[in-house]
Amino acid sequence: MAGSVSGIILSGGQNSRMKANKAFLTVDGLTIIENTIKELNRFCSEVLIVTNEPDLYTNLGVRIVTDVIPCMGPLGGIHAGLLSASNFHSFVAACDMPFIDGCLAQYMIENIEGNDVFVPQVGDYLQPLFAVYTKKCIPPIEKCLGNAARKIPAFYHEVRVKYLSETVIREHTDILKSFLNVNTPEELAGAQKLVTQK
Repeated sequence: MAGSVSGIILSGGQNSRMKANKAFLTVDGLTIIENTIKELNRFCSEVLIVTNEPDLYTNLGVRIVTDVIPCMGPLGGIHAGLLSASNFHSFVAACDMPFIDGCLAQYMIENIEGNDVFVPQVGDYLQPLFAVYTKKCIPPIEKCLGNAARKIPAFYHEVRVKYLSETVIREHTDILKSFLNVNTPEELAGAQKLVTQK
């Protein structure tokens, strides 16, 4: 399936805790969004950025789309991305993950096995912004958005969901790094410190 998948990067949010656009923070010599695009380009035939500030992203060489149903958070962003994607399968990632692991993402794409969602689970926590979705998710997402349900897993019960176990995740990647989100200046400092420890 490699090559027949779209990469969707969600770059919305208010950045209220960081006081800066998280996508353009620099870690290890690249902005976070540049690194994410680089990783997704390893196995995606196209990369899309979903944002409501499209003018900020025009120089990145990828397609830019905006929310179809505005002000609905990441679930609205997934909806817009899936609608615009050229492929049936899409890998969705947040814009604030500096150590996103393209190899793990590709493993998930190759092992979705007829399901509509493939999402990592670490303990009791899901990682819905490092997950695979198909276009079959669009109608149940629209139903949730119509009911003002904004949590991403709100539609999971209406589609076929596969969960990537913590055991398998640890076989492929460093959980602490790969799922790290940078939301605050302190977390950014921590991410930069991890670079120096490589």
